[in-house]
Amino acid sequence: MPENATERRYGSGWDCDVGYQVQGDDCIHTEIPENAFATGKSYGSGWACRHGYREVGGACQAIPVPENAFLHASGYGWECERGYRQVHSACVLIEVPEHAFLTEEPSETGWRCERGFEPRNDRCVVIELPENAHLDRSGNAWRCDQSFQLANGQCVLGR
Repeated sequence: MPENATERRYGSGWDCDVGYQVQGDDCIHTEIPENAFATGKSYGSGWACRHGYREVGGACQAIPVPENAFLHASGYGWECERGYRQVHSACVLIEVPEHAFLTEEPSETGWRCERGFEPRNDRCVVIELPENAHLDRSGNAWRCDQSFQLANGQCVLGR
């Protein structure tokens, strides 16, 4: 058994200690760059970058996180804080108009109109309900009452 190796618990043979890799019949020291740690694996580089860093050309470089963003739990990217939307490599404030609220879909407008209002030209305007109509389940559009049908923007008694 070579130096810097441990006998396997099960079966026969040996494994290199953490920080060493098999090379022929020996365990050679693995060079671990700054901001990395030994993986204990006998394949690949034998190391991985710490949380918040990524491998670039055999080194670990910090992942740049823009203002108003945070590092993903995975450590491999970033996400904008609530109230901000990603535009290229920056987080831009979502402008929420009056009578609107933030949503969890920052890829679209990032906001939705309150019940009784509808989006129009980046604003929320009051929904004008015609006679014999009601707000639909979304609260952002209307439908004709039962037994009425839409005709020329009005709800008229159906046949």
